[in-house]
Amino acid sequence: MILRKQKEKGNGHKGIAIWLTGLSGSGKSTLANSLEAALFKKGCNTIILDGDNIRHGLNSDLGFSAMDRKENIRRIGEVAKLLTENGMIVITSFISPFRKDRDAVRKKMKKRDFIEVFLNCDIKTCVKRDPKGLYKKAHSGKIKDFTGISSSYEKPLHPEIELDTAALNADKCAQMIIGYLRKKGYIRK
Repeated sequence: MILRKQKEKGNGHKGIAIWLTGLSGSGKSTLANSLEAALFKKGCNTIILDGDNIRHGLNSDLGFSAMDRKENIRRIGEVAKLLTENGMIVITSFISPFRKDRDAVRKKMKKRDFIEVFLNCDIKTCVKRDPKGLYKKAHSGKIKDFTGISSSYEKPLHPEIELDTAALNADKCAQMIIGYLRKKGYIRK
């Protein structure tokens, strides 16, 4: 059996979950891709867990009710925990609208294994971006319980990192996260 410490030493980084949270259109998926590319160039062992790839597979049996959203985040948290315990950098990209659900994931993980990154982007910018036309559908009543419109989003109280994604591009945000990871000793590369 290869121990976590051995895997982390071989990888040149700690196993961590970087939990990107924010409204739809705040740039989570774009930032996840930019961050993964930058970390990969440094030789880091990464994986992205994104709402789209998880909802089409692992969580295809879940809808968008409050209970289903809670279960969605719980399952993602379990997967992220397994991967971090195996020395990987897990980048999650989920609205994860409820603070208590994000906090529950944090509590299941070792203290330094969870980094909450809040993509603080105003609703006007998110609606303007609307890459999938979801805000338009929500405003017309085609989507019920849409976060930011008819369902609430609870901002993190004390995220490790907060990024203004209306003002900063994904590459700049990725470099800011990498700077944080270096400063806190998560990566050595």
